[in-house]
Amino acid sequence: MVSLRFLLCFLYISSTYATIVSHDGRAITIDGHRRVLLSGSIHYPRSTPEMWPDLIKKGKEGGLDAIETYVFWNAHEPTRRQYDFSGKLDLIRFLKTIQDEGLYGVLRIGPYACAEWNYGGFPVWLHNMPGMVFRTTNKSFMDEMQNFTTMIVDMVKKEKLFASQGGPIILAQIENEYGNVMGPYGESGKAYIKWCANMAQSLDVGVPWIMCQQNDAPQPMLNTCNGFYCDNFVPNNPNTPKMWTENWTGWFKQWGGKNPHRTTEDVAFSVARFFQRGGTFNNYYMYHRGTNFDRTAGGPYITTSYDYDAPLDEYGNLNQPKYGHLKQLHDVLHSMERTLTYGNISTIDFGNSASATIYKTEEGSSCFFGNGNENSDAKISFQGESYVVPAWSVTILPDCKNEAYNTAKITIQTSMMVKKPNEAEDTPSTLKWSWRPENVDNFILKGKGESTQTQLFDQKVVTNDQSDYLWYMTTVKFKKRDPFLGKSMSLRINSTAHVLHAFVNGKHIGIQHAEDGKFNYVFEKDVKFKSGRNVIALLSITVGLANYGAFFESKPAGITGPIFITGRNGDETIVKDLSAHKWSYKTGLNGFENQLFRTESMSKWSVESVPFNRSMTWYKATFKAPLGNDPVVVDLMGLGKGTAWVNGNNIGRYWPAFISSENGCDAKCNYRGAYHAEKCLTNCGEPTQRWYHVPRSFLNAEGDNTLVLFEEMGGNTSLVSFQTTRVGSVCANVYENKIIELSCDRKPISVIKFASFGNPYGNCGSFEKGTCESSNNTVDILTQECVGKEKCSIDVSTKKFGAPDCSGAARKLAVELIC
Repeated sequence: MVSLRFLLCFLYISSTYATIVSHDGRAITIDGHRRVLLSGSIHYPRSTPEMWPDLIKKGKEGGLDAIETYVFWNAHEPTRRQYDFSGKLDLIRFLKTIQDEGLYGVLRIGPYACAEWNYGGFPVWLHNMPGMVFRTTNKSFMDEMQNFTTMIVDMVKKEKLFASQGGPIILAQIENEYGNVMGPYGESGKAYIKWCANMAQSLDVGVPWIMCQQNDAPQPMLNTCNGFYCDNFVPNNPNTPKMWTENWTGWFKQWGGKNPHRTTEDVAFSVARFFQRGGTFNNYYMYHRGTNFDRTAGGPYITTSYDYDAPLDEYGNLNQPKYGHLKQLHDVLHSMERTLTYGNISTIDFGNSASATIYKTEEGSSCFFGNGNENSDAKISFQGESYVVPAWSVTILPDCKNEAYNTAKITIQTSMMVKKPNEAEDTPSTLKWSWRPENVDNFILKGKGESTQTQLFDQKVVTNDQSDYLWYMTTVKFKKRDPFLGKSMSLRINSTAHVLHAFVNGKHIGIQHAEDGKFNYVFEKDVKFKSGRNVIALLSITVGLANYGAFFESKPAGITGPIFITGRNGDETIVKDLSAHKWSYKTGLNGFENQLFRTESMSKWSVESVPFNRSMTWYKATFKAPLGNDPVVVDLMGLGKGTAWVNGNNIGRYWPAFISSENGCDAKCNYRGAYHAEKCLTNCGEPTQRWYHVPRSFLNAEGDNTLVLFEEMGGNTSLVSFQTTRVGSVCANVYENKIIELSCDRKPISVIKFASFGNPYGNCGSFEKGTCESSNNTVDILTQECVGKEKCSIDVSTKKFGAPDCSGAARKLAVELIC
């Protein structure tokens, strides 16, 4: 007779060995149970393996069920059939970290990612294959795509990481947002999508495949929605649940641009309204912001910080109140899971964009009261009770009686982050520098390269994206009596270089870069040529390759011409076209080839007369790792443009000299009304990015660390410093009968700067007392409750603070404390 203990053990092993993931028109079903699923995007290459456990744990603590990631083809196969899954590219380790935390995984293989990643995740060698066209019925492309996709699937299968094998992955994705750009591909695009579906299905992963933004996704693919709002999305098949694969928590930054912000209230509103209207799967894009290390930023012009205003900031800190307010929403939605996924649905339209949605089962009912009006609150009468739903918000009532959550009512603290000096240094603001010039003489004086062609090539074709830098060089000879030499002369270059440096006979004649999203421009400078041999050397620099759009792989980069020398004498103009001249090419710069950024580099550096504002210059300094465990940043204010390394680790491109425009920022940000990328901007007239993330795992805790900079344009290194980022102050503005938790994130609360219970007004950093206030000293109460502690929980009530007479108006507590 089999013992009960043995039987229970056997059932446990069986259930962990294989999880059955299926779906119907209501929800993803896991082991026979319909699920409400909240997911968040954390991209493994945009952090480090040392950060993964903490990021994923915070995701779980924030109420997530799953973690989503793209797979980045060009990171894993930088050279054809040569693969890299080391360090922060260790996909399997990342997936196992998700599994260790008890969360599900969503694996978006693509292998097109977009993601503001360089070239959308495609390797440039793919583009350079003969006859290649991306994302259509091109045999070479399909063969390479199938090879990479199959390899990823086989790797994951080998480690038994699909849910069908007992692993965490419940969904896989093929292609990505193709429906947005499909039109120009015509019938070949439709055939391609069918091929993608068939190829993916043949891989037999045992979990559903999804296709986002693909309204004609072939069965059994599940089509899903991406965007700021997806409540009106309707799947293309009645057996496909309503799924949101990218709820954009903010927006990305571009060099020269401002900082975009999406309010906490609006993100919560979008999620609640999605679930009100039948959604059951929501993924935040992004949940962790991350960093575009090395040359991974796309664009062009995507910044090194992949900020996205996500619930976890670039360094892994909680972005409060967004993190906490969404956690509360997740908890409420999970409490209603059975009702939302099995209940009968009915709707009441109250007019003026207000409505109620009721989910009813035999066990009970749950309700959503939605108000899509941007300007006025909605007064709703329901089952004999009255409710007020603020404008542009959703109220959730798990029992259809008591309000458990409203998207516009935030009961979570706001954490204000600050930068602190490096206390490990005696004089942290003044690093000791050495320097050396980038040797460009061979190029600007001799015009010597690696290859020669009688035409101008796209930069991608020559460099294979092994470098941001490509030299275009040619020589022009003039006879002593050449009619050109007696005229006013200029060099005119039609350029698609993101940044262009021009030299003539060793002299730097100018620099120009693309602006305002226009990546084709004309560079023209007056030049004095001499009789005899003249060397023209043009340095083209890319700042991330295009990552989105139909046929985006063919968008030009570099100097594709035409290039002219123009001579003018009065009304007479003579033009000499250099486009078909003999052009010599050289990929990269000598300092990169000699790996001057390596800590063990034996190259000679000078400590004498360290120059400022000198272009094409290498700088090096040593520093001590900041004390403690707070995230580390390096402030590169004062520099121009270039690349930075810490102990040989490339922390990304920098460009603090690129200042955003003075106009277009919002002093106040109204959460009401539909969000778009130009709404709620900040940082006008400031560098797009000043601080750059240095993961702790890049640093030596003991001894010296080395910072190396390659400065392209010229800057002042004396302003560079290392700092830490942490919570500096905490604010809350909460109505009575709520409980607010105040926390300094593992640091003690030092002082209560402001506190008032009554009708205070203002914002964090500028609170003011109102016309009514409790007789009890609110500051003294909070000092006793909170100061010296890492966190405290406050019951916002008249019992705690007294009962101020506010003439019937709602009473609230405003508090600001210093950490």
